[in-house]
Amino acid sequence: MSDRSQELWEKDRIVDTLNQLFICTDQRDWAGVRETLAASVLMDMTSLTGGQPSQMSSEQVAAGWEEGLRPIEAVHHQVGNYRVTVRGAEATAFCYGIASHFRRTRSGRNTRVFVGSYDLHLRLVSDRWRIDRFRFNLKYLDGNAELERD
Repeated sequence: MSDRSQELWEKDRIVDTLNQLFICTDQRDWAGVRETLAASVLMDMTSLTGGQPSQMSSEQVAAGWEEGLRPIEAVHHQVGNYRVTVRGAEATAFCYGIASHFRRTRSGRNTRVFVGSYDLHLRLVSDRWRIDRFRFNLKYLDGNAELERD
């Protein structure tokens, strides 16, 4: 395979890993989420939550998302505009993302939408691309910010 063909092949595999992360999150397939993550992930959700980035195991990431999304009836991620750069066994990826959450509430304010972008770093581990750095960059949040408690 030519170098250019190999690069395109790897980019496609990386985008597939990212799609798996978001689809599995929406389906609450936590084993599938863990398959996309390295053993240790630098998680940076500070644009949304404040605080500092933290090093977490793939188990901690999946368990945190499972707990946080438990009260939400439906989750839908839509991602795109991928920009991927491969450098040997490492890669960086950028994409836009929208996450929509739905939960029936007494107030009728049933949705919340996060709009932003993701900066990710991946490593090739045992012939699979795994995310080892994950940063969400919030542009804006619309809807019911208290969806879980409403």
